[in-house]
Amino acid sequence: MCGRYTITIPLDELIILYLIEKATTANYKPSYNVAPMQYVPAVVAGNNGNRLGELRWGLVPSWSKDPKIGSKIINARAETLTEKPAFNRLLLSRRCIVPADGFYEWKQDSGTKQPYRIVLRDESVFSFAGLYDIWADEDGNKLATCTIITTEPNSLMADIHNRMPVILRKEDEAEWLARDNHDESTLLRLLRPFNADKMRAYPVSATVGNVRNNSEELIKSII
Repeated sequence: MCGRYTITIPLDELIILYLIEKATTANYKPSYNVAPMQYVPAVVAGNNGNRLGELRWGLVPSWSKDPKIGSKIINARAETLTEKPAFNRLLLSRRCIVPADGFYEWKQDSGTKQPYRIVLRDESVFSFAGLYDIWADEDGNKLATCTIITTEPNSLMADIHNRMPVILRKEDEAEWLARDNHDESTLLRLLRPFNADKMRAYPVSATVGNVRNNSEELIKSII
């Protein structure tokens, strides 16, 4: 699964990286410990270019009766997207990118769990493949939420965990976001493990496990 990540660059850099035409992220600030049920920056394709906004992490399907379900849908398995009613229609109509520059995973080792931060070797920003939906209550108040897609682990992640988030290749980002792309098989082919040779992992402090902790100390290697 993917349950914590980091996005530590300034807003203006995000806008440049994703060729943003419109940004509605007034509350954005860099975070060293992004957690489910928080509002996160996300990129979607608009009519006139990419848009950067905020989605709450934890998908609430538009047809759901209880928005609390979001805490249980922070991830979506790539292998079963077309089988799940919460995801199958979103794959063709409501795709997004969740920018990150690292994510955390916990490795089970001799009865203890050691957190690792996983980054690209060049430490650049990368794109999680995501889905989003918009839920409304009886009064018409809207809630926009998202989920991060996961897949089987690559050789680096296999030693840490049995799942990993889908990281899109740079050359696939536009295809994933394209509003006119309704080819299910093409979209599913993009949801594969990222090249392990372009990634690295290092152990970090167990204090990352507390969502209240959010400082640069969390991303420092402990070895």
